[in-house]
Amino acid sequence: MKKFGQMPLPPYIKREANASDQNNYQTIYAEHSGAVAAPTAGLHFDQELIENLHKKNIQTAFVTLHVGLGTFQPVRTEKIADHKIHHEYIDVPKIICDQIMATKKNNKKIIAVGTTTVRALETASQPGEIKPYQGDTNIFIYPGYNFCCADVLITNFHLPKTSLLMLVCAFAGYENTMNAYQEAIKHKYRFYSYGDAMMVV
Repeated sequence: MKKFGQMPLPPYIKREANASDQNNYQTIYAEHSGAVAAPTAGLHFDQELIENLHKKNIQTAFVTLHVGLGTFQPVRTEKIADHKIHHEYIDVPKIICDQIMATKKNNKKIIAVGTTTVRALETASQPGEIKPYQGDTNIFIYPGYNFCCADVLITNFHLPKTSLLMLVCAFAGYENTMNAYQEAIKHKYRFYSYGDAMMVV
């Protein structure tokens, strides 16, 4: 794969992958091959930023979610609930679950970096608890969903009519999300994979 393959860029990037994408379109903490796209909220984090977070006693923890091609597919059904969402592989190990539970017990917040992280954490969670999980998930998070784990979300600006945008609307509220997007358009923020991010608190 490394010899003959190339970095899989999102379909809306209308060019061939080049050498710079090997670094730019990869999080610094990626470990396992399997995703067809980067978890783009994580692209904003470099080693210096992570070290600065640690200096402020902000802990970091890492889960695995292999982003699938379905992440780019729009929702085409008339009713959101009728949409058949794609499956993606996730791994939420016990050590991470223990860290999350300890954080919650100390009344600290869980900041999820990206919609992929939210999907992984919410798959492994139920009210008041998170358990180790390894396998496929097809969790579909849209307005009306009650979040069990994530308290804060860092996310990029997504394509319209996608499950990713619906997850953000579920987390932030529809009106808040639309207002944030209008603000982003007004100030010419960059959208999508190589774009800017927002923090939803």
